[in-house]
Amino acid sequence: MKSLKYVVIPATVLLLFCFLQVAWSAPEIPAKDTVTMVDLGSTSCIPCKMMEPVLESLTKEYQGRVAILFVNVKKDMATARKFDIRAIPTQVFFDKAGKEVWRHAGFLDQKTIEGKLNALLGK
Repeated sequence: MKSLKYVVIPATVLLLFCFLQVAWSAPEIPAKDTVTMVDLGSTSCIPCKMMEPVLESLTKEYQGRVAILFVNVKKDMATARKFDIRAIPTQVFFDKAGKEVWRHAGFLDQKTIEGKLNALLGK
């Protein structure tokens, strides 16, 4: 019984550390006072991989005006549950007030995303 505490206590501390690290590193969704687009997916599904260059391009194009976020639902299941994700990738759009205004499941092309973001920005 004495040796069990040498295993349980370090394991508990490790789990607590991992939980806190995830909580500290998770982005705020939606970003405060900013138009936000979040792509919830994984690094292993084909449509999710197809979204990567689109997200990179959008991040550069809308830098300082729109928060473009990616959440790996396999690593952050709590966020997937929070947004009731049933298929990946899913893109969720928020206005500056943080209200969800539109969502789409599946690959979404850059032109469509730009249209949604520009409308949210008032352009």
